[in-house]
Amino acid sequence: MNRYTIAVLVRNQFGVLNRVTSMFRRRQFNISALSVSETESNEYSRITVTFDGEDIAKQQLVNQLYKLPDVCSIKEFGANDSVSCELLLIKVQNEPSTREEIRAAASAFNADIVDYSKDSMVFRLTDSSRRIDEFINFMRDYTILEICRTGSVSLEKGRTTIRQIINL
Repeated sequence: MNRYTIAVLVRNQFGVLNRVTSMFRRRQFNISALSVSETESNEYSRITVTFDGEDIAKQQLVNQLYKLPDVCSIKEFGANDSVSCELLLIKVQNEPSTREEIRAAASAFNADIVDYSKDSMVFRLTDSSRRIDEFINFMRDYTILEICRTGSVSLEKGRTTIRQIINL
């Protein structure tokens, strides 16, 4: 099974996200990360989806997505031709016995402290999904109170943009 990240440029209209994600459900793909936002134009939204599956099934899914009337363009991202990152917020228990170890680990991963209280610390880390997984696994030695992560966002390297391959 392979892991894929694709961006789907869609018209920014009510119900489009539901129609796109329903296509994944019907094809029995499990979405592991989903990120949605308006683009440089409020006329379009960009849906970035990370999922696991087989290549033939993925291609069938892409072909079906193109049949949706609000889908304008689809771009698949590979590690060599794109820049990807993810945002993590993680809240850990602030105990005097582990405080300095946690802060040292956060520093080693370039995580920023964004909230600090007597009982907890919240760190923000923007990095690759793999690096974020490593940070979370490292923090499992301490008391993690809560985790929130965005899922991957990606842009193709170079001058090409997703809008240059619009399917209108």
